[in-house]
Amino acid sequence: MMKPKSLEIFIPGPAGRLEAKYYKNPKFGSPVAIVLHPHPQYGGTMNNKIVQLMYNIFQKNGFSVIKVNFRGVGKSDGVFDNGQGELSDAAAALDWIERQNLDYSQCWVSGFSFGSLICMQLIMRRPEVNHFVSVSPQPNVYDFSFLAPCPTSGQVIYSENDELVTKESIADLDNRIKSQKGVEVLFSKIKNSNHFFKNKEKELTIEIEKYIKEKTALI
Repeated sequence: MMKPKSLEIFIPGPAGRLEAKYYKNPKFGSPVAIVLHPHPQYGGTMNNKIVQLMYNIFQKNGFSVIKVNFRGVGKSDGVFDNGQGELSDAAAALDWIERQNLDYSQCWVSGFSFGSLICMQLIMRRPEVNHFVSVSPQPNVYDFSFLAPCPTSGQVIYSENDELVTKESIADLDNRIKSQKGVEVLFSKIKNSNHFFKNKEKELTIEIEKYIKEKTALI
């Protein structure tokens, strides 16, 4: 029996077609996940190294998973829309993978850098999301006050020596979320790493996999 492969596809989005890569796990009741990429105006695409790493982790751990190019990136239609349009693109990707997997057991959203902002905005709109993985959020650049409260448990992974994010802003985000009842958000620090986890991909993989395995153990 041939092992399923990732497919390069186009899905419908609010501003036209969105370029995507999709893997469908053949097992009934598999969880679903989306992975969102860094800022389009700073070279962010779905082919980003960390985005691909996260995609591979979900695939390896039994998920059906999709990553998309936001509007105006790669072969996706449209133009950059300062986050609002990109949030709509992410919602469209989530809609699409849910329709393709009506039997899904859990719903996860994830993102890297700018993608982590969109990921965490998305959980405010989508009550079916069970968990999120937010990698290298930038609370010193973007306003995360919309997490009032954070409705979903998840994982935030940050770099010890992030050149783009202040330690104080991460601590403030941690305090904001941890003060909320009924929501458990794990903050995981990767030591001696920068914003892009250069030479720390193995450590990042271990942290994400550990969280995923724990939260999907009973599926």
